[in-house]
Amino acid sequence: MISHRLRLGVNIDHVATIRNARGGDHPDPVRAAEVVARAGGDGITCHLREDRRHIRDEDLARIQAASALPLNLEMAATEEMLEIALRHRPHAACIVPERREERTTEGGLDAAGQHNRLAPVVARLSDAGIRVSLFIAPDVRQIEAAMLLGAPVVEFHTGDYAHAEGEQQAAQLQRLSDMAALAAKNGIEPHAGHGLTFDNVQPVAAIPQLAELNIGHYLIGEAIFCGLEASIMRMRELMDLAR
Repeated sequence: MISHRLRLGVNIDHVATIRNARGGDHPDPVRAAEVVARAGGDGITCHLREDRRHIRDEDLARIQAASALPLNLEMAATEEMLEIALRHRPHAACIVPERREERTTEGGLDAAGQHNRLAPVVARLSDAGIRVSLFIAPDVRQIEAAMLLGAPVVEFHTGDYAHAEGEQQAAQLQRLSDMAALAAKNGIEPHAGHGLTFDNVQPVAAIPQLAELNIGHYLIGEAIFCGLEASIMRMRELMDLAR
C-alpha cells in the first residue's frame, strides 16, 4: 500500500480538565481548537464522558461553531450519548468503552462481545451521516466484529505498545502493523491512539496503512513547557518524517 499523509487528530479534553479544576471558563477548549488548526492539526477530538469531567455539552456546539476542522466525538454506547451525537452531528463518532471509575480509557472496546448492543448505535449514527469508528485492541476478532457491524473505521488502542519496552514493544508494534494491514485489506480505515509521545510515535506513524493518529494528553502536557502550538507542530513534524 502506498504511504500517504498521516492525519493528526488532537484531543483537547484536558484543556477542559484544567478549566474545570477551578471552575469558570479559562482555559477555553475553543481557543485550543483554534490553535490546533493553526499548528497543522487535521481534526479535533473530544470525549464527552458520562460524568462530564472535562468536555461539557455546551463545549461541543462552541467548538463546532469556532473551528472548520472535523470534530471526532468519542462516546460511550449509551442512549444519552447517542442522542447528543445525533443532535450535534459531528463528522465522526468513535465508540469507546467507559467506566466511571477509570482515569482514562483503559483498553479497547469489546466489539465482538457486545455486537447486539453496538449494532443499533452504529446503524443510527451511520444513518445520520456520522462516520463511525470503533476504539478496539489490535486483534483479529475485534476487526471481524467491526466488519460485521459495518463500521468504516477502527482506532487501535496503542497503550500496550506505548507502555512496553524492548522486545515486548517490538512485538506490540508488529501486532499493530499486522492488524492495520488486515483492516485495510477488508475495507476498514485504521486509525491509532493512546499513550503516543514524541519518543514513541514514529514507529507507529511509519505503518503505511494507518490514516490517522489521535493524540491528546501528551500534547497538552508538553504545552505547559513549550506552548500548545509548538507541541502540535513538533508532533506533526515527527509524523511527517516517519512517512
